[in-house]
Amino acid sequence: MPELPEVETTVRGLARVLEGQRLTRVQTNRPDLRRPFPPDLVQTLTGARVTSLGRRAKYGLINTDRDQTVIFHLGMSGRWRIDPEMPDKHDHMLFETESGRVLALNDPRRFGSVDLMATAALGQWPQFAAMGPEPLGSELTADHLKAALAGRKQAIKLLLLDQRIVAGLGNIYVCEALFRAGISPSKAGGAVSRPALERLVPAIRAVLEESIADGGSTLRDYARPDGELGYFATHFRVYDRESQACSCGGTIRRFAQGGRSTWYCPKCQK
Repeated sequence: MPELPEVETTVRGLARVLEGQRLTRVQTNRPDLRRPFPPDLVQTLTGARVTSLGRRAKYGLINTDRDQTVIFHLGMSGRWRIDPEMPDKHDHMLFETESGRVLALNDPRRFGSVDLMATAALGQWPQFAAMGPEPLGSELTADHLKAALAGRKQAIKLLLLDQRIVAGLGNIYVCEALFRAGISPSKAGGAVSRPALERLVPAIRAVLEESIADGGSTLRDYARPDGELGYFATHFRVYDRESQACSCGGTIRRFAQGGRSTWYCPKCQK
């Protein structure tokens, strides 16, 4: 599933083509993805001007001058294609701009989603209402984590995946951030020390920013809107590196945690 850096990379790629443009054609090629397209999507967006693009957690945001925002999620296999040479049977939504550019939302597995929400009420959208702070924003601090984790016996790895604590963190980047901070993924959240949390916050930011700079991590279906593949996967330090050597001389291990694989170095992470 595309994670936060992949969504951020996608949004930045779309902004170069969409920002400031009027949508002259909006087309849906099927009634739904994971859930139905909004019934007023085509009527609302046709003729609208895109004022800006953004991201909240793993959702992309396309803001328009009609006080309506398109909220898209890429699901398991979704991606946007810019000026595709040929149509594809999995192009489920199309935008055409006044400058003649075409953007296609392609989603073979149809686990993605498209919603429409009043821009002024985005914070009240059910999926956003209970979310924690953005990991790249100033509200994510050691103080926030200390308060959110106080008394929690659940493993720190699983708590960091809880969108109510931090918005948008996924398995890859939590594994990598915990490694950089030297924190065992099995440690109870409430037992993580203040100094460890002060290492964790910049580690989260660093791994996300590095992945964004590399265009994300292409694992299966994800590609940037320009068709290029993200290459942060070549810089993984623990993720998907079971039995390989750690930089400390130890050996990377993997175990199941909350239904997902966790990779870590038992020598580095305490």
